[in-house]
Amino acid sequence: MRALFLLTLSLLLSGQARALEVLTTIKPLQLIASAITDGSKAPELLLAPGTSPHDYALRPSDVRRIKQADLVVWVGPELEGFLTPLLENQANSLALLAQIDTDDHHTASGQEHHDHAGHADHADHADHADHDDHPNRHHDKHDADNIAGDNDDDGHGHRHGEQDTHIWLDPHHAEKIASLLAERLIQLDPNNHDLYQRNLAAFRAGLDETDRQVADRLAATAGIGYFVFHDAYGYWEDHYQLASLGYFTVNPERAPGARTVSRIHKSLQQSQAQCVFAEPQFRPAVVEAVVRGTEARIGILDPLGADIKIGAQSYFTFMFQLANSMAVCLLNET
Repeated sequence: MRALFLLTLSLLLSGQARALEVLTTIKPLQLIASAITDGSKAPELLLAPGTSPHDYALRPSDVRRIKQADLVVWVGPELEGFLTPLLENQANSLALLAQIDTDDHHTASGQEHHDHAGHADHADHADHADHDDHPNRHHDKHDADNIAGDNDDDGHGHRHGEQDTHIWLDPHHAEKIASLLAERLIQLDPNNHDLYQRNLAAFRAGLDETDRQVADRLAATAGIGYFVFHDAYGYWEDHYQLASLGYFTVNPERAPGARTVSRIHKSLQQSQAQCVFAEPQFRPAVVEAVVRGTEARIGILDPLGADIKIGAQSYFTFMFQLANSMAVCLLNET
């Protein structure tokens, strides 16, 4: 009887101790999830750090991991289109973009929000997809054709003029992601309700403080123009009111058109921009070519946080890293 009792107790304890298997598609979602699961099993990552979700082919091992996970956290078919057949309408799926209100940012409104008359001194403005003086980056298809060489649809649902899929770059959206994740984890694992709630409260407090510190770090960059290689930073730029002049390409897997490169080079020659930012995953020769013969500097931004160690504070580290990388280049810090 004693042996049977011990066996039964062991089985009960092992069942209670089993932590949820949380699988995130990309590193930024893992950074946020690691804060909410702190004290339990750390979330796993589907795409290796530095891997772009824009053009990824699933392997059989990926499919097994997805099916075995208790919860798969992804932005949605708009970004990770390769996952749609596996995850759409599946119970173990948490698609974030569909549940986050992005109406104030990169949404397809059918409206043109640029006042071109107010920028008549820019001869290339018809080929210039930038913020203008409006913080919300809304563009219609005409603007997308101009800036991206008619490649406004990259074949993966990342289409300029529709919803920006880089939702983790807006601190407000990061808080919503954390809330949605905590809510789902509590449903799946009610025994750890208090843990998830405590972690969510800590994340919110840390996010507020980090947001203030990042704003302070970027304050001195106000009005300093720059270009980015990949149209990924709209939420970040809107939130911190940065002076982006535009981007090389919508889809980082595709080279920018000659007209776009020419316009950017002309802007750099005229010293309208101090920096051109590439990414660790994409360091195309066109970036080096376009700054040649100008005073512009090349910086590196990592919107995926590839080298950040996972932990409760990792999303805040990601925010600091991105802000610091921008400030160092824009302010020419050594």
